Amino acid sequence: MTTRWTMTIDCTDPALVARFWCTALGYVEADPPEGWDTWESWLVEQGVPEEEWNDGANVSDPEGRLPSISFLKVPEPRTTKNRLHLDLQVSGGRAQPQELRDSRIRQEVERLVAAGATVNGEVEQNGSLDHFWMADPEGNDFCVV
Repeated sequence: MTTRWTMTIDCTDPALVARFWCTALGYVEADPPEGWDTWESWLVEQGVPEEEWNDGANVSDPEGRLPSISFLKVPEPRTTKNRLHLDLQVSGGRAQPQELRDSRIRQEVERLVAAGATVNGEVEQNGSLDHFWMADPEGNDFCVV
């Protein structure tokens, strides 16, 4: 038996980080619980004070195949290197011509920088681009491969 799971990312601004990851992954804001038309109506009915409405966010694969991601507000900023990170696999893999891989990776890096990411480093292997090490708007690591 497999277990259904969601990845949770700690952050200080869940809405900001969720929007970035929607852009990066092609995800969408998760639907509100069944029986509610909007998250706002659900929050109101649950008695959640308005100042807590950005304490969490959820995004999901619009096709419903891939795991969802939740974002949880925490008071402290990230202070050390992630032990777990996402690799955004855009190059087509090492079987592709290096020029094509480079182009795909660099285009995705450019798109994500425009969406609020930063480049931490460009990583080469055997003298050729392998991947970019990047950070989301709050500094959470990920790679574009």
